[in-house]
Amino acid sequence: MTCVVGLEHGGLVYIGADSAAVSRERLRIRSDPKAFRVGPYVMGFTTSFRMGDVLRYSFVPPDPPSRGLERFMATAFVNTARAAFKEAGIANSTSGVESCGAFLVGVRGRLFTVESDYQVGVERAGFHAVGSGDQVALGALFASRNAKDPRSRVRMALAAAERFTSDVRRPWRVVGGGER
Repeated sequence: MTCVVGLEHGGLVYIGADSAAVSRERLRIRSDPKAFRVGPYVMGFTTSFRMGDVLRYSFVPPDPPSRGLERFMATAFVNTARAAFKEAGIANSTSGVESCGAFLVGVRGRLFTVESDYQVGVERAGFHAVGSGDQVALGALFASRNAKDPRSRVRMALAAAERFTSDVRRPWRVVGGGER
């Protein structure tokens, strides 16, 4: 499992992730990042390192519009991601319902969550977290809401998730981008 944290701050989006890869009782610390940039986007993924490979290397996201960003993310962006997952053979299908892992996306200063059913969400708080350490990380982000340094807030949220969740481990990778 994992923890991926996203934060809107000053017209940028910061996404941070841990390095754990957990399967049953096995824990591995990976050097390939769960948070990265793809063109104008910053992204962080959960669930499958194969999904991360597709997002990072195969997925060619469409250029984001200057207006209508929420509609674009819920249609053109997510449909392109879904097609990339299907082509790579990693989109799951159960009783005709497709699914993937959850991931965070930052673009044009906005943070979006793509849930496992491809639903695109926007948190009013300006921050969000996904993965097994998400609830602890969300508490740390809320508690640090008056702090000035966004990278420190993201690292603090990941450290809290590591302290109180068995599936989250250093080192952290924090990526900023997704400018307005």
